Amino acid sequence: MAREKISIALMGILMATLFVVNLFVGSVEIPLKDVWNVLCGEGDTVRASWQFIILENRLPQALTALLCGSALAVSGLMLQTVFRNPLAGPSILGIDSGASLGVALVMLFCGGGLMAGKMFLGGFLAVTISAFVGAMAVMGLLLFFSTLLKNDVMLLIVGIMIGYIGSSVISLLNFFSTAEGVHSYMVWGMGSFGGVSMAQIPWFALMVVGGIVLSLLLVKPLNALLLGYQYAENLGVNIRRVRMSLLIATGILSASTTAFCGPVSFLGLAVPHMARLLLRKADHRYLMPLSLLTGGAVALLCNLICALPGDKGLIPLSAVTPLLGVPVILYVLLRGKK
Repeated sequence: MAREKISIALMGILMATLFVVNLFVGSVEIPLKDVWNVLCGEGDTVRASWQFIILENRLPQALTALLCGSALAVSGLMLQTVFRNPLAGPSILGIDSGASLGVALVMLFCGGGLMAGKMFLGGFLAVTISAFVGAMAVMGLLLFFSTLLKNDVMLLIVGIMIGYIGSSVISLLNFFSTAEGVHSYMVWGMGSFGGVSMAQIPWFALMVVGGIVLSLLLVKPLNALLLGYQYAENLGVNIRRVRMSLLIATGILSASTTAFCGPVSFLGLAVPHMARLLLRKADHRYLMPLSLLTGGAVALLCNLICALPGDKGLIPLSAVTPLLGVPVILYVLLRGKK
């Protein structure tokens, strides 16, 4: 019991430390004293440009990384438990592909905007709405197939097939699109924690917190599923209801993160394994909060690494997450083989 509480407490401290470091470190060098004054509301003597960078760039970026990492870690943990597959992640069910297809339709087919009656929606709002609608459409399909298929492996295969169809349509859209559209979609596909403004943070946080709360309600059924479906049913667990609740929670978390941050790979796949290695047990009462904190910490670390070049620019997020995620997955696979 002591080990679990200590692990959770230390990871919480690490996550809080990385969050603070993200506010003080970035591509623009700002004196630490000035950063502190701005955060304390005493930035009258600080440059206006520095105030804007800290409050409208670094702060929302750190909050976005924390929310995104936590959401992907929790959804990855649930999928790996239910499907009993160490390589299951938020992208495995095709939800990410649905979000990517929605964005591709807007950027490559609709010219970067949406028409809602007489109102035209463009830019970040159009991309976010299209990604969320695409992800929710795939989740609806999965919920429909979950009523027809009792086997989780078959449902997993259906999700993979949906992902392949989405990727195929995106390839066709890229082939027939303009160079500008392809470039815009490629930039979005790199993923970023810096695209969410402070005004949009409450909406993002609302969706992520809602998905996490629903996930926490599934802790006991997930523990029962570790002992096998038959044993869980004997304990009174409604397998179909749990599976549908899990799909909804995973869909909300994956859809919101992809809509606001773009495709973020390997966090949902690798972070649950990191939490298991730290905890050395599969009790979701402790594994779920530890995964949540670890996901936030790893995402904040990735955000720091992206800013390493300084004034030379930012490293794409999709180039950083595999560097941290792949070694963890390889270690888990080799450890399992032994």
